[in-house]
Amino acid sequence: MLAVKTEGLTRKFDGFTAVNALSFEVGEGEIFGLLGPNGAGKTTTVRMLSCIISPTSGMATVAGHDIRSDPTGVRRSVGILTENPSLYERLTALENLEFFAQAYGIKESRQRAERIRELLEFFRLWDRKDDKVTVFSKGMKQKLAIARALVHNPPVLFLDEPTAGLDPEAAKLIRDMVTEMSGKERRTILICTHRLEDAERVCTKVMIIKRGAGVVIGSPDELRLRMAGRPRIEVRVKGDGESFADLVRRIPSVIGVDVINGRILVTSKNPEEAAPEVVRALVNGGAMVLSVNETLPSLEEAYLRLIKEDA
Repeated sequence: MLAVKTEGLTRKFDGFTAVNALSFEVGEGEIFGLLGPNGAGKTTTVRMLSCIISPTSGMATVAGHDIRSDPTGVRRSVGILTENPSLYERLTALENLEFFAQAYGIKESRQRAERIRELLEFFRLWDRKDDKVTVFSKGMKQKLAIARALVHNPPVLFLDEPTAGLDPEAAKLIRDMVTEMSGKERRTILICTHRLEDAERVCTKVMIIKRGAGVVIGSPDELRLRMAGRPRIEVRVKGDGESFADLVRRIPSVIGVDVINGRILVTSKNPEEAAPEVVRALVNGGAMVLSVNETLPSLEEAYLRLIKEDA
């Protein structure tokens, strides 16, 4: 079952096309990433899907509701985390969720209390429920903002740059919780991000967009395979890999050599046959080989190559 479907979704602002004929599908329970540089059209897409703004042309359905003919149904079915957490910092965590729960129409007090406690415990904020948000760290505010977006238990959650500005520990915690929400509750989550680490670690499918248009769509592994075509040989040597790269480039079966973070990455028509030749050339040239592995490019390499290719 599809949770989100768009066909030719387009938005123009005074002649500028922010989103250009975007078409994609997101299955129920999937974590879908809209990946692209700043200004690619990610936030505008989410604003259309959540009925904050209307499309210039094209169509979309969210949780079975048409964004043009049933915007009220869409708004009831989605939770949104914007780049700005939009919390009331003079209120406590508990008071924030109480306010938003009532705003979303949860009228019965016992139901509100149970839902709020469930969320605060899930996000590990129950012990801080009576603290004012102004004293929270940025990571705690981000967790509370996601809890606020979930307070009415929507089937679809939109997260716009959920780990932006967070330290590595807080960012990992947010990623882990996103994965847990999808797995436990079959909640559909659409993440807008330019952070490749977020997309690679949590998304089941990714769409790379640039200048408002889709460049490519697929799982992170599929995008790596598209760019790689075949595995590469990854060699780690003691010292500076760049100083030994020319030894490998002279091997006839080698197609290309890159050095990234000290690793020598070798492309060959037949990696299994080329690997012994690579090691032999390095050892004969005085290199101390620490490890040899077959590897695929990271999503970051695939992304940068796709963006460059599209340009």
